[in-house]
Amino acid sequence: MFQWSKKVVKSVTFEPGVADESLLALVESHLEKDPQKTFSDLCKEALWQSLCVPESVRPAPKPAATAAPGVEQQMAALQSQIADLEERFFAKESHRLEMIEHQLMQLSQQVTQLAIMVNHVSTNSSANQQQVPVLEVVNHTSSSTNAASISSQEVDPVISRISQFLDDF
Repeated sequence: MFQWSKKVVKSVTFEPGVADESLLALVESHLEKDPQKTFSDLCKEALWQSLCVPESVRPAPKPAATAAPGVEQQMAALQSQIADLEERFFAKESHRLEMIEHQLMQLSQQVTQLAIMVNHVSTNSSANQQQVPVLEVVNHTSSSTNAASISSQEVDPVISRISQFLDDF
């Protein structure tokens, strides 16, 4: 089913001719008599009548507008600008979210690769040495300055081999 946007603008063309010019003159005189009504209101009323819609189904007429027609046009233009800004904002934020998700996925892959390397190195070392490199690697992933200070304090050969892999990342 066709979805209408919040505001739909349709145009009416009055051709140069006796019938259209007299109709336009009647519309103008009717709108002069009731300045609270707009051409849009008049067209809607005519459509409701010509389509034989019962009055119980028709929407209630709008209360008299206190704003001038120029202000209504400005409000419509502002609403259009706001909708355009919202659309651009949501597109930009959606793009940023996709970039963050992509970076998280890359980071997850790197952590997985690092865990595989740590497991590979730890299988070659004794059970006591296995716990120390894992803790050092975790510290390195969370803070590079902290891991650098720890690795400079301890001269464990396993840690020095792991640090070569970490420097590649």
